[in-house]
Order: sequence, then C-alpha cells, then structure tokens
Amino acid sequence: METPSPDTQSLQEKFAPKNACFGCGPANAKGLRIRSFVQGDAVVCTWTPEKHHEAFDGMLNGGIVGALLDCHSNWAATNHLMQKNGLSAPPCTVTAEFHVKLKRPTPTTTGPLSLIAKVVESTDDSATIEATLEATMPDGQKKITSTCRGVFVAVKEGHPAFHRWG
Repeated sequence: METPSPDTQSLQEKFAPKNACFGCGPANAKGLRIRSFVQGDAVVCTWTPEKHHEAFDGMLNGGIVGALLDCHSNWAATNHLMQKNGLSAPPCTVTAEFHVKLKRPTPTTTGPLSLIAKVVESTDDSATIEATLEATMPDGQKKITSTCRGVFVAVKEGHPAFHRWG
C-alpha cells in the first residue's frame, strides 16, 4: 500500500471537512480522524493508534477496530456511488449493516495500521464493501487482524444524516 503525502487531501477532507463523526470526521479533534484515499480499485488508509485506544496493554480495543472498519468502508462506498452515478460530490451514506471478524489481537506499538476497502457489489444507491485491517506483529510480520463486510446506503432528504457532511 502506497502512503499518500501528508499534504494530499483525503476523501473526508475534500468532501466533508466539517464532519464531526468520531471515526472519520476531520472536524472532531477527539475522534480517530481517519484519512481515506482512492488507490486503484481500493480505498486505503494508514492510521496510527495511541495508548488511549487500547483494550489492554499494547493491543487495540475491539470497538475502535469496528469504528475504523465501519467509517473507512463507508467512504469506500460513497466514493464508489459518486463515481458510478457521475456525481461531483459523494452522496451521504450510512451503515445499513456490517459484520466484523476479530481474527487476532491488533498491536498498537508496532507501527501504523493499514485499512483496505473494496466494493464487491453495488446498486445505484448502495454498496457492499469488504475491508481488512492489517498490522505489523511483534515479530515483524504483517498480518490481517480483522475483516469487515458491510452494506452502506445513500440517504435521502429527510434522513437525520442527510446533511452531516455539508
């Protein structure tokens, strides 16, 4: 996975700079503030955990794992729907369902984590995403620690989340 330069705008920074979502909102100073980038047919993210994200010493909290995969997958879905439908800005999408598999503990002290999300199915207003979270293990090997499959749908005017990115 290629790491974008720090001055490259993420999908979140470009399309939702005022978003306050805990996982992906650039405007949430206490959030995770993930930065998702299109890379070929995938959306990628590199994110570095901190001590306060741990469940126990040196290992990432499972809820944080879920938030990372959920928000990153949502951005993969909305980017796909924007491209598919020829839109100039992504539609506001929300999570309809997602399932996370915690395959092994995710270390917090061995460097940045990598998220990769890909569209596996879509309609005009929804996308099914499969995503992985990869970490460097204490022995130096990179391993997938968690996976996610989720369905994300574009919402219409009247939905409480409709204007959240504006």
